Amino acid sequence: MAMSTQKRIFPLYFYDGKQCDPKKCSGKKLAKFGLATQVKRISNLPGGSIVLVPTAKKVLSIEDKENVLKCGIVVLDLSWKATGTDFPKVVRKNRQRALPFLVAANPVNYGKPFLLSTAEAFAAALIILGRRGQAESIMSKFKWGKTFLDLNREPLEEYEKAKNSAEVIEAQSLFI
Repeated sequence: MAMSTQKRIFPLYFYDGKQCDPKKCSGKKLAKFGLATQVKRISNLPGGSIVLVPTAKKVLSIEDKENVLKCGIVVLDLSWKATGTDFPKVVRKNRQRALPFLVAANPVNYGKPFLLSTAEAFAAALIILGRRGQAESIMSKFKWGKTFLDLNREPLEEYEKAKNSAEVIEAQSLFI
């Protein structure tokens, strides 16, 4: 019997731009546990995948669920300080999505809005896409993981209820 899409795990990929401390890289830790796959070159990102980019014009929503189920989610692990708004241009605009307002709980950027670690970005995306269990599994690997989920409980609940990107933006306005 085929596994229903309800139970399937969304494929998670990350590109490590080597701009942060490798010992603190949440993406590498997820890869160690088999929860995410590292892509060595941006040009090798899985075709059709949704790429989380903070400068994207469209926000991630449940509308992206089927595409993510087939092709996965990608986080570009690049430092905003080093990269600024100049994110790689190899990713087609129609595959780029931003995450809505959330506050980081990781030790490097604790309390800072939008400066999420790779693991936090994956967890947020998964919750928005209705995969809370997979998100909680990822965050359980970090001492601060539950703090991220607790700190962002209300916004994540609202984003999870949204039916499209416009509703996610509307929900975001409650928290900014």
